[in-house]
Formats: sequence, C-alpha cells, structure tokens
Amino acid sequence: MLAPAISNHQTTLRVGALLRRYGLVAVAFLALALGATGLLRAQIEGTDRGVPPIDSSGSFEVTGVVVDVASKSSEAARIAGWREAQRRAWRALWAKMNGGTAPTLSDSALDGIVSAVVVEEEFIAPRRYIARLGVLFDRARAGQLLGITGQVTRSAPMLVLPVQWIGTTPQSFESRTEWQKAWARFRAGSSPIDYVRPTGTGADPLLLNAAQSGRPGRGWWRMLLDQYGAADVIIPEVRLTWHYPGGPVIGIFTVRHGPDGQIISRFTLRVGTDAAIAKLMDEGVKRVDVALTQAMAEGRLHPDPSLIIEPEPTAEELVESANEQLVDDEFQVVTPSASTQSFSLQIDTPDSASVAAAETQLRGMFGVRSLNMGSLAIGGTSVYRIGYDGNLDALRTALAARGWQVDSTGSGLIIRKARTGQ
Repeated sequence: MLAPAISNHQTTLRVGALLRRYGLVAVAFLALALGATGLLRAQIEGTDRGVPPIDSSGSFEVTGVVVDVASKSSEAARIAGWREAQRRAWRALWAKMNGGTAPTLSDSALDGIVSAVVVEEEFIAPRRYIARLGVLFDRARAGQLLGITGQVTRSAPMLVLPVQWIGTTPQSFESRTEWQKAWARFRAGSSPIDYVRPTGTGADPLLLNAAQSGRPGRGWWRMLLDQYGAADVIIPEVRLTWHYPGGPVIGIFTVRHGPDGQIISRFTLRVGTDAAIAKLMDEGVKRVDVALTQAMAEGRLHPDPSLIIEPEPTAEELVESANEQLVDDEFQVVTPSASTQSFSLQIDTPDSASVAAAETQLRGMFGVRSLNMGSLAIGGTSVYRIGYDGNLDALRTALAARGWQVDSTGSGLIIRKARTGQ
C-alpha cells in the first residue's frame, strides 16, 4: 500500500529520526528507494511519445457531413443518421469528382462501397441523433461507379517533420504535440503527396528533433532520408499564440520544403477556445496538403538533387575505368595543337570516391597538361583549374566523349557523372 504524501518538514523529521536510530545505512537505503522511484517515473513519462499514423489506404473520404435525425429510439435514430450521411457523402463525392448530380444508389449499394463511417462529433438523445460524420468509400469499388481508373500520380516520398512553436520553444518528436497528433490522424492515402510519417518512437526524438529542421547540411539529411526511405523532406510548422489563457487561439502555419527551408505556403487560422485546438490542427493539415498539391502541380516540389545518394564505385570499377582510358590514349594520334590554356572546371563530388575517380579520369585524358584543385566540397561541387591543349569547345567535346554531362558557365565548365539509364 502506498504511503500518503508528506510535506518537506515531515520528510526532514523522518530522515533525522532514521539517522539517529539506524545510522547512515537507513539513509542510504532511503536515497536508493527515492532514486528508483524517480527513475521509474522518468521511464513512465518518457513513454509519452509517438503517435502511430492511422490507416493510409487510398479510400475516398468525405468529412463534415452533418445529420439530424429523429426516430422511435436512439439506436434507430443513429442507424438512420448513418444512412443519411452515406447518401449525402455520395452526392458530395460525385460532385467533387465529376460535377453535376450523382446517380441515385440504394442503401444496400452504398453499404457495398462504404468502407467506414467516422464519428467526428455526435449527440444522442432518447429519440434523436445529431452528429457530424465522415464517410470513407472503398477506392476500388467506388472508383468503378465514379469512372476513375488507373493510379493517381504521386510525388516522391516526402519525410514529414512537424514542428510546433509555443512562445520561443519549438517541439517536434521530443514529446507528443497536438500538431503531431493531427498529422497522425490525417488520411493521406487519397493525397497525391506521398507522406512518410514517423511514429515518434525509438530513435525518432533524437534524429528528428526541432533543431534538425533548421540544419541545411546535406550529409546528415542524406542519412536520415535513407533511414526513413524518403527522397526529400517537408517541414510544416505551426506557431500558437493565445489572446489570454483559455481564450482565442491563433495558429500561424508555414510550409517549408527541403533542407534549405523553401517556403511553399503560409496562412493563419483562429479558434475561440483551447478545446478547439485539435480542430485547428486538423484544418491546418488539410490546408498544408492543398498547398503541397498545388506546388506539385506547378513543378515546385521536385526532390533536391543534392540529397540523392549514388552508389560509390568499387575499387575494381575504378581500376577498369583507368585501364580503359590508358588503352584509348595509347592509340590516339598526336597532332599539333594550340598552346595550353587554363579553364575553370566545377565537378560534382558527392563523396570522396567520386573525387578520386574524377581526378583519375581527367588526368588520363589526352591533351590535359595539369589539374589543380581550387576548393574541395564533399557532397557538393569542387572547383579545379585544368590546363588543356585546345580551346573551351574542344575541352567540352572531349569531356562529353568520356561520358560526362557538361554545362557551360561562361569562362568554364560544370561536369557531373552521367546518370545510369540516360
């Protein structure tokens, strides 16, 4: 049986009595017990993390269907209300997908294409049922009636890192937030954006914290995206402010894309009380999805090429490439050329292996007299000065013949390794 809580003064008296009666052994035992209690409490509080996302299947969803039905009993009124919600949701879904008036379907036909009814809010009286419901339609069965075939074009996988600000304190997955819960509730299956939503458990609070959302460095982002199976990152932020405690709440939402934090959209929502914060967050997620969908349609949501991890060439591939160049150079005919000229050369160097491979290939080219590094950027673009027996057009042609992708910069060239399959 747990002992009742005691005051600090009582605690001091009891510790003093133990010290006088049993000596230091009792005090050490008491300290050990208090430490174990604190550790247990920390472990229990530490589990208050993570909100697993709900089902992300591709169901068609119609939300906010309001019904008010009276019947002979509360159960009959509830069933009648759900039937009425299915009819209204079907008409709304048809108008959204095709426009115009929806064909009339029987209740049994609607039962066959409706996969679930979600209760958003309900009030049950002895003979009356008032509710706001959401209706989920099975994509395969409802799609045939709607005339929708094939797959919806989706974006590349986007890692979602939701950040909530209250005052000057940001939080992501360090603890549960209303913003994270809203993203977990969101049914993303019907969205053209392929969201990758972490649960917030395990190593998520350490890897995907609020500080990470502001880091532009590509190295750590590559590791995280590879860890979570994503190609890029979406950072939706919300900053909550109160007019007064319990009073109107204002949410300022900002949608950022990529490690550089490119702003996709910004908007503001307001609710009257603290009790409506969950609704504020749900509406914010829906508007974020609309903004991202529009950005995708406009071509502003492409994955950052600097985040793509390319497989590093093996030692055997580097040796084989060098041998092929030596064989080719052996049979090239030396012809008189203009004096050696120096050009700026920017090389895409995603990793250390690509640096060694590029230098080996360039130094083995016929006509290259020197290759000096100006600046090294692993994971970015390194700058070199190349001495070549010929003009800039001749150097461009020679690089393209070696399989490089070449772009001009006015006084120099930018080269990168040709993509596989191009």
